[in-house]
Amino acid sequence: MEKTGVTMANEKIQDFRGLVMQRQSVRKYSGQTVAREKIQKCIEAARLAPSACNAQPWKFIVIDDPDVKDRVAGETCGPLRSFNKFVPRAPVIIALIIERSPVVPSLGSKIKAKPYHYIDMGIAAEHICLQAAELGLGTCMLGWFNEKKIKAILKIPKKREIGLLITLGYPESAYRQRKKIRKAMEEVMFFNAYDEKK
Repeated sequence: MEKTGVTMANEKIQDFRGLVMQRQSVRKYSGQTVAREKIQKCIEAARLAPSACNAQPWKFIVIDDPDVKDRVAGETCGPLRSFNKFVPRAPVIIALIIERSPVVPSLGSKIKAKPYHYIDMGIAAEHICLQAAELGLGTCMLGWFNEKKIKAILKIPKKREIGLLITLGYPESAYRQRKKIRKAMEEVMFFNAYDEKK
């Protein structure tokens, strides 16, 4: 049965389209603890994500210790603390660490000037977010953070890079599905050739 209109964040998803519609960036968390079993399901979804040459250039650090989590959260605020101020309310933060790729995808990335490891990281991150949505959890990907200080907190080697942080937790009970504002299909899809008129 297809879902339409506004849905609650913890409603059961019946199909893939419903899951895609359900996923949104959640910035209000209830503070309820997330069972590690559910966190592991999210990481398992990321572990199974595709990657260039099956390089799997990632590691995942789950931050659920309140003290460590608060220290990491404190390094995600902007200079004026005007955004990411919701992060301390999330009970879990997942750090996606970019690992060194094997020779073939690394060489291909240089030849084609395409950062395959960043593409791979994006796919893995979305797998986490979709799995979380299916479990009734909310997520928000964070690209703004003080990488140097967070690497020190999490004891990440200097030669590794943090690709993204993802907050994870149960949305507040009153947090409702927002209408997705997206470009129309005819603006973004062409058949057989690019259309500059669109």
